Order: sequence, then C-alpha cells, then structure tokens
Amino acid sequence: MKLKRSTVADLALLSVAVIWGGGFIVTKNALDHIGPYYLLFFRFAIAALILGAILFKKVRSATKKDIKAGMIIGVFLFAGFATQTFGLQYSEAGKVAFITAANVVMVPFIYWAISKKVPDKFDLIAAFMCFVGIGILSFNRDFSINIGDLLTLICAVMYASQIAAIGYFAKESDPYVLAVVQMATAAALSLVFALTFEGTDFNLKANTVMPILYMALLGTMFAFLIQTVAQKYTSSTHTAIILSLESVFGSTLAIIILKEALTTKYFIGSLAILFSVITSETKWSFLKPKDEINA
Repeated sequence: MKLKRSTVADLALLSVAVIWGGGFIVTKNALDHIGPYYLLFFRFAIAALILGAILFKKVRSATKKDIKAGMIIGVFLFAGFATQTFGLQYSEAGKVAFITAANVVMVPFIYWAISKKVPDKFDLIAAFMCFVGIGILSFNRDFSINIGDLLTLICAVMYASQIAAIGYFAKESDPYVLAVVQMATAAALSLVFALTFEGTDFNLKANTVMPILYMALLGTMFAFLIQTVAQKYTSSTHTAIILSLESVFGSTLAIIILKEALTTKYFIGSLAILFSVITSETKWSFLKPKDEINA
C-alpha cells in the first residue's frame, strides 16, 4: 500500500511539473492579448478567492502577525511573477523556464542571510553550476544580456526570497493562511500596477479566458493542493527531483509548440542549470546506500 501511495504521489507531482512547464507557453501566448499585470491580477484573484473560501475558517482566525507575514511574502510573489511575465515578452519560453529554476539554488543563500544557517558544499557546487549555466544560456559573445533574460534572473531572486520568507514565517504562522494572504496581496498589487500602467480601458477577450483559468485553477490552485497532499506520501528527494522537471517540460513544450530552436548552447546551459537544481535540492542522496543515509 505504501508503494502504491508513493507511486500515485510521484505521478501527481509529475502532473504539477507538466502544468507548471506548460504555464510558460500559456502565459507567453496570452501576453499577445492581455497586459501582464491584468493577467497576473486575474490569476491571483481567482486563486485567492477560491482558496480563501475553502480555508475560510482558518483565514477568519488569522492574526495580525499572520496577515503581515503573508503580505511580505506576497510582495516577493508578485515581484517574481511580474518580472517573469515581462521576461517572457522579450525572451524564449524555454530559456525563461530554466533561468527561473535557478531560484532553487539561490534559496539557501538568501535563507543564510535571514537565519545565519550556512549553505553546505552541495549548495556551493550547485550555485557555481547554476551561474555557469545561466552564463552559457543568456550571455552573448560581447557579454551583453537580453533584457528578458535579465528580468527572469531577477524573477529567480524574487522567487528564492519568497521561498526563504515562507520558511522563515511558517514556523510561527499557519502556512495555509500565508498562502491565501500572499495570493490576495499579489492580486492587489497586480491590480494597482494594471490600473497605473495598463489603463482602465480593459476588455476581457474570449481568447484570454482559458489561459487565465489554466494559470489560476491548474497552475496555482491545483498545483498548490496537489503538492501539499502528495508530499505526505513521498520523500522530499522525490518531490525535489520531480518538480525540477518543470524547466525540462517548459523547454520541451516551447520547442514543440512555439518552434523555439534547440541549439548546442541552449542544451548545455539548460543541462547545467538542471543539474545544479538537482544538486541543491537532493544533495544526490538518492545515489547513497540506504544504510549510509540513515546513519
């Protein structure tokens, strides 16, 4: 029964990785018909409303401390998605997928600044591999960098900050409350920026409804709930490896659907980033004998 549950959990997590990978394609196509801030607003507003309704009792009993922590996390969440969404306007979806994945490698170093917990040797190796990969993937021969890649790199830093902030605040706050508040905060900030920079003359067109629902219901609501439940029945190592495949699916779908080119530079840079993510998240513990791991 344990093997069966763990297998189902791993397959569920794989579906999350596929959904997140496909999100890069959906978002890039949606940006042809809707402004980035309005796209983010609808994504987070729908997710926050539904999740808030499901967790109404928990949200109703939230303290000021919980709300403040959720708002701080929400600022990082908004900044990450905003820079990523703009990055997709100026760069290939596949490159954005892999550069975004670099946030996993950055988390230990940002958390170090918060908690004083020093990164281990695997984190250092992963950081080196990651930035080599980003350099190969993004820098031109004259060492200039595409604005889209630069925005995505900032996005990775914001995502890493958001993850580190959750790790810091979740110790004393309800993680489900934090989830709802951060999504609501991201929605509110998206609306403010949309009204400021994209105007009030906005019409929700039919060809943007499905992308919005995809990102709100599948990419946010479904993915969050599935990840939370699945991690009860599978190991952290399995979770890390499977979810790191998001960048692989994103890149593969970009090549197949958007006809983006698969060059040697693209392949080597992407592979370096993928290995850095796996190194940082798993410490390659899945290669060690079980008795050595439990020692």
